[in-house]
Amino acid sequence: MKTTELFSIQGRVAVVTGGSTGIGRHIATGFAAAGAKVYICARTETKVKAAAREISEMTGGTCIGIAVDVSTLAGIDALVAEIAAAESALHILVNNAGTMAEAPIDDYSEAAWDQVIDINLKAPFFILQKFLTLLRAGGTAERPASLINIGSVGALKVGPKENYAYQASKSAVHWMAKSLAKRLGRDHITANVIAPGFFESEMSVITSEEMRGMLEGMVPRGRIGTAEDLAGTAIYLASRAGAYVTGSVIPVEGGLSI
Repeated sequence: MKTTELFSIQGRVAVVTGGSTGIGRHIATGFAAAGAKVYICARTETKVKAAAREISEMTGGTCIGIAVDVSTLAGIDALVAEIAAAESALHILVNNAGTMAEAPIDDYSEAAWDQVIDINLKAPFFILQKFLTLLRAGGTAERPASLINIGSVGALKVGPKENYAYQASKSAVHWMAKSLAKRLGRDHITANVIAPGFFESEMSVITSEEMRGMLEGMVPRGRIGTAEDLAGTAIYLASRAGAYVTGSVIPVEGGLSI
């Protein structure tokens, strides 16, 4: 097999939640540039439609935006129904939508805890569950369908922020990949996690060059992550090259967790 075929996702159908900005957008852009048909979702219609249009124009590929709130089961059902109406199979599912709540331990509220756990942990499980029929249709022994959940370096290394629910939810996402991989293997679906480090996004805003320098100084590779770092890892996991990788957490963090 040629290398171009080994890492190809040409013609595959992908869904990326939270795909209008940040990490999700980097991955969706990489998929579209590599020839996949990509659906992205986010809560705000104008934002997700604009992002899909920009990704399509930038890559010359196909990206379609869907406005739904995947923090609710009703929103997840609406997303799956729209995809199922257009596609007979799904090959790649990236659960990226997430949130963070930071507060001192004495002030950490139940509402903040529940919101983070619902979006970061509950939603990825039920999104997967609702998409199982399409994922089973998309996977074969030779080319399994690919579930990629987005974890975090925060589940590999405790940082200075008091974001307890975030760390707990991402740690659970890491471990859940193993149980999902064990069960879904028989359905020709792989389940893996990408654990990003420092990437600029709405949740990780770099406000000054001083802050950038401080962050870069913490990373053995000496820089902030780029779109290509995330896209390359996701494409590998979704391609034939990654077909025998499942239940794994792949840190994409420049060595930050060492």
